[in-house]
Amino acid sequence: MSAAHGSWPSPLTSADLAAAGVRIDGARFAADGIWWSESVPQERGRMRVLRTAPDGTVHEVLPAPWGARSRVHEYGGGAWTVADDGTLFFVDGDDQRVRRWDPEAVAPVPLTPSGAQYGGLRLQQGRLFAVREDLRPDPHVRAIVEIPVDGSAAEDDGAVRVIVSHGGFYAHPALSPDGSRLAYVLWPDTRMPWDAALACVVDLASGADGAIPSRAALQPEWVSDDELLFADDATGRWNLHRARIGAQPAPPIPTPLATREDFSRADADTGGGLWVLGQRWFRILDDGRILAVRTNGSDSLVLLDRDGALLRELDVPFDADLSLEDARGSRVLVTGQGRRVTPGLWELDVDAGTVRAIRAGDAVDPAWVPGARPVTFAGPHGPVHAFDHAPANPGVRAEAGALPPYIVQVHGGPTAHATGAQASWITAFTSRGIGVLEVNYGGSTGYGRAYRERLDGQWGVVDVDDVLAAAQGLADAGIADPARIAIRGGSAGGWTVLSALVRGGVFAAGIDRYGVVDLRLLAEETHDFERYYLDGLVGPLPEAEQTYIDRSPLTHADRIDVPVLILQGADDAVVPPSQSEAIRDALAARGVRHEYLLFPGEGHGFRRAETIIAAAEAELRFLGEVFGFDPAP
Repeated sequence: MSAAHGSWPSPLTSADLAAAGVRIDGARFAADGIWWSESVPQERGRMRVLRTAPDGTVHEVLPAPWGARSRVHEYGGGAWTVADDGTLFFVDGDDQRVRRWDPEAVAPVPLTPSGAQYGGLRLQQGRLFAVREDLRPDPHVRAIVEIPVDGSAAEDDGAVRVIVSHGGFYAHPALSPDGSRLAYVLWPDTRMPWDAALACVVDLASGADGAIPSRAALQPEWVSDDELLFADDATGRWNLHRARIGAQPAPPIPTPLATREDFSRADADTGGGLWVLGQRWFRILDDGRILAVRTNGSDSLVLLDRDGALLRELDVPFDADLSLEDARGSRVLVTGQGRRVTPGLWELDVDAGTVRAIRAGDAVDPAWVPGARPVTFAGPHGPVHAFDHAPANPGVRAEAGALPPYIVQVHGGPTAHATGAQASWITAFTSRGIGVLEVNYGGSTGYGRAYRERLDGQWGVVDVDDVLAAAQGLADAGIADPARIAIRGGSAGGWTVLSALVRGGVFAAGIDRYGVVDLRLLAEETHDFERYYLDGLVGPLPEAEQTYIDRSPLTHADRIDVPVLILQGADDAVVPPSQSEAIRDALAARGVRHEYLLFPGEGHGFRRAETIIAAAEAELRFLGEVFGFDPAP
């Protein structure tokens, strides 16, 4: 059949999008099974923990009303872990206390008192370590702590052992094999972890603490009692480094595990933006070999020998947002997604060459999801990388001579990146005849430090220039209808949406999901983790106050003359509702067509099924009204 773009009948409903919006937070081998945590959108985004039994059946081990969710640094991560005997340790999503749930017990018991919040849990040699954040005092206090697993600290803050608390932010506690030292990552509270983070080691007996010279360290792991492996981007790409930890006070000098040419046939990163706790970019296997994620736009997996020489690249179906969650022998648990598979959890055997989907991770039909096409556009600051998801529907052909409408998608962060992975929300548009272009503007990760640092001091300039160049490139190539290109983004992506609409001339509509509109207001209201983020992206206050004013979309709201849909979580602590309401009021005052939807109970990002459904339906209806098509039911 022939139909107008945007009106193609699609099998994907908004309820399907809600069901597909499962988030996985970690996976482990334990108690003769595989354990993982996943969100339940139908239960307000509750994070439950499940496990496989030896017979292959799946059992829920953290049932409602319990949920494992950390709020450390607001983005959380590492909210649970499990012992080999099946004892579960988790951060309660409601009160942020750490609890222990013993096998056969009917309820969990608390291990920490009320007040502080915890994340990045790591159980090693029977000892439970965590990142603790206490927002009650002023200034706020953060630390790496050891939590007694016997419950003796349940009502006593003083019984939780503080390992290090120098000020700043912490991640990745790792205990040495002999139990004498703890490695961790530390960065100052005035910087972001991808700008300045140190790999550190503390002697647990003496308290002597030292830092390894590093630039943006990630994930220290012990190879032996005196050798540490970690990722750092001192060469402009995150790669693996080795450090020998001696008894002397002099700091160890790290060395690259292997030359870049040995590690990879192309420039690539083993590492990324440390937004959530617990992500793992490499795993040391039992025999000393190393499995590592390699990112250059998309992800791949490489197997290295002990010295870092490349043994082979693995043939796997997943190629985006990969995290190596756990390893036993030659088996590795991998979470992520890909261009030809749904998001999921897989068990990979690096020797047998087998891949088994544990949760989701299903192959998609190439007739509906042909796979994103990597594209590059010329921009005023250099090449602009992107992924093109063209409209695809095997039962429909486009009207003769018609070009499709397109959505230019802007990722958040802004220190993050789009991977080109299959996503149900993208297929919901492409199956209806609407293309999606995911733009990795200057400042994105996945292409090296130099590409990332294009945005330093230039947020609101480089990102806007790049999305405009990408959209214009689509139109000039005859891929998109130049009169029907919309821009969509959330958080920092929402800022770029509104900033691009202020520029005008390219986009015919905008979808702003909890976006930044006023930099001075954001600097006053945002949470601690990102309090100084703007210093690097724009400039320090008060010296750069005029730049904050000049760059803010709210300052130039009178230049926005196209329809805007605004979606916002009522409980968002990262970008509070006051931001969205300010641009709403400015548009209303000028009579610019707009719609504002506020979702109670939602924070930064939507987790509830009813919110995901309402937002999806609003976006499709909005585009149909603006671009003149009738969406199929």
